[in-house]
Amino acid sequence: MAPDAVRVDHILIEKSARLLTASLDGAVVLQADVALGFAPEGDKQQEGDGKTPIGVFEIDRRNPQSAFHLSLGINYPQPKDIENAHAQGIDPGGDIFIHGQPNGVVGMTLPGDWTAGCIALSNAEMAKLWSLTSNGTVVEIRP
Repeated sequence: MAPDAVRVDHILIEKSARLLTASLDGAVVLQADVALGFAPEGDKQQEGDGKTPIGVFEIDRRNPQSAFHLSLGINYPQPKDIENAHAQGIDPGGDIFIHGQPNGVVGMTLPGDWTAGCIALSNAEMAKLWSLTSNGTVVEIRP
């Protein structure tokens, strides 16, 4: 681990392991257990399916005033996601974030997979990730 790092350049989310690993030049800076969408198996297909997307994305926005303790937006849907959804006549969804716990939940981390498709961490882990992450950081989400 490289806990003294001041930034990360890659965030790996392994859905099956419910694990987020943030690294800089391949050295692990932060690892955290995560919660996923309420129906986590498979790739996100449409709005409301409760799935967390799979693929390579990047952080494209930051929201310090979100309904959750801090949030880092990822650039989902990608053009291929939009194309696939439109071919099926469905909405691909959007607003996928890495975030903390819902505002108002204090001193605990909600159990299980409870998000609408986002990736959730404890508030302390989210605060650390927030401080290490800038727009453009690569986010790789694996099954």
